[in-house]
Amino acid sequence: MTTHHTSLTLDIETFSEINLGKAGMYRYAADPTFELLLLSYSWDAGPVQTIDIASGEPIPADVLAALDDPAVTKWAFNAAFERTCLSAHLGRQLSPRGWRCHMVWAAALGLPLSLDGVSKALKLNTGKLSTGKDLIRFFSVPAKPSLLNNGLTRNLPGHAPDKWGQFKTYNARDVETELELHAKLSPFPLPEQVWREYWDDQTINDRGIHLDLDLANAAIELDKQVREKNLTRSSHLTGLDNPNSPLQLKDWANQRGITMGSMGKQEVQDTLTATTDPVVKEVLALRLELSKSSVRKYEAMTTSANPTDHRARGLMQFHGAARTGRWAGRLIQVQNLPRNYLPDLDAARALVKDRNLTALEMLYDSVPDVLRQLIRTAFTPRQGYEFIVADYSAIEARVIAWLAGEESTLQVFKEGRDLYCETASRMFGVPVEKHGVNSHLRQKGKLATLGCGYGGSVGALENMGALRIGLQADELPGLVNAWREANPAIVDFWWAIDAAAQRCLTTGRPASTHEITFTREAGILFCTLPSGRRLAYPGATITTGRFSRDVITYQGQNTAKRWDWIETYGPKLVENIVQATARDLLAHAIRNVEAKGWPVVMHVHDEIIIEVPKGALTVGQVALAMCEAPDWAAGFPLDADGYRCDYYRKD
Repeated sequence: MTTHHTSLTLDIETFSEINLGKAGMYRYAADPTFELLLLSYSWDAGPVQTIDIASGEPIPADVLAALDDPAVTKWAFNAAFERTCLSAHLGRQLSPRGWRCHMVWAAALGLPLSLDGVSKALKLNTGKLSTGKDLIRFFSVPAKPSLLNNGLTRNLPGHAPDKWGQFKTYNARDVETELELHAKLSPFPLPEQVWREYWDDQTINDRGIHLDLDLANAAIELDKQVREKNLTRSSHLTGLDNPNSPLQLKDWANQRGITMGSMGKQEVQDTLTATTDPVVKEVLALRLELSKSSVRKYEAMTTSANPTDHRARGLMQFHGAARTGRWAGRLIQVQNLPRNYLPDLDAARALVKDRNLTALEMLYDSVPDVLRQLIRTAFTPRQGYEFIVADYSAIEARVIAWLAGEESTLQVFKEGRDLYCETASRMFGVPVEKHGVNSHLRQKGKLATLGCGYGGSVGALENMGALRIGLQADELPGLVNAWREANPAIVDFWWAIDAAAQRCLTTGRPASTHEITFTREAGILFCTLPSGRRLAYPGATITTGRFSRDVITYQGQNTAKRWDWIETYGPKLVENIVQATARDLLAHAIRNVEAKGWPVVMHVHDEIIIEVPKGALTVGQVALAMCEAPDWAAGFPLDADGYRCDYYRKD
């Protein structure tokens, strides 16, 4: 009798000469040196079996059939790696449909993004074997030629049979750990919608985005030339062996009567403005130029792009941001690309690609700054295609006003008026027009809107550069108070959320406010969003905070990526809720656009980039599709705009 399996849990071990951490899994698996070594698997949580592929054992027919069958659920921790590597091994692209990822599931429950980390956080019995890292170093990465490996640049199973046996045990143990993890997470299933979003994400990552590698390589070369020139000049002026050393440079400045606490960018800029010493001025200006050098992203492009089609893949990590479920950037880190404001991007790109340093130095104040601004433009459509870039307008401001019921702000959006003018007008009680009466107040309205929405006070405004744009320190408390008085529903929303969360933790019963519901299950505080997706705060409890008031404390990864206790309260919870809801709207837009057959090649924050044949689509069509709100957001004042381009940029 044929057994009909429904679930396959698997883990693999691989070899490639490509550095996985630097180049990413797609480039790693696409390399000619890539090899699948071991495959361990379990049918329907049954006994784990290990296939020694490196020693010639074939993958069983039923496993191969399951890989192509969306009706069989394939589970793995970081399933993208298993699917990508198995695709490379089989010579065909496996569809993401039917694949599910334990890492995504763990992340959605607020747990660490590594199997070892989540095993320790949940105190699993079958944690990862500590010998794993050494075995991976021995078999999965290039080795130094030695007598052991017969002078080869890698270690094979026959070179160390005992270690190979341990490696097989390690591989099987990972599947056992995943099965225990699966059982532990099973009381908290993710909505089917989240898995559909995951499949969309995997499709986009598989598709990748085309890169202008000629521009990237030219930028790296020019940056090297400029650095060498600047270091030589600085060395000549200072007499220092290494003028790039902050310590040596501080001592040198001190000898010329200028005391500097650090060589940080802001202090260098301030000292440069204040000093009258022409030599110090030039040396500090050179220091700033050296600090502008930004070729890491260009280097990441050349490392991660597939050499055949020049596409970089795997740039977005689904559910990579803790708490909110937003995407995180990987490899090239597209979430923090420098802005471009050069008026002549075409000309600058042409000069860089021509490696024309002389002309660049004549035409621009700073060549490193030009190279920074051109990073975005290295993302290009393939021949005969164009990008359509579309993004939501003021999405977080819209979400918080919608959730809080801040009617005056919602009306501004519905009528298409300028939010910062209207906010400033409410704050100061006078009409404010962008290019008219009281226009100087718009900047204050903008600063307060961006800085105060999540409980931010004077410190938040200072961090956003309030003092650098000419505001005085004694103005800031009044600005905070004026914003809060002008947005009473948002302020009420912060504390209603705080009270509901604390009420749930105190009573153990569900507590709701503003269409948000808190529940407590097995020590996890869940926050259900309007979309139905849940945010998770493991181990949440009420403790006394810094200001002798009750705060919520939960377990999560801190800023140092360590598993620790973290404090939160109403405004911070609201920030999570707003950003998570904005993420859900973007995920819906991606689903919408993909369903129409318009291929998304990248998305950044609240913006999507579509690659289509030239003239095949209008910006209006894409913007309209982005504004088709999901059922749960009926009446939401969505607005999107965009532009077409022959390379990515900020319009």
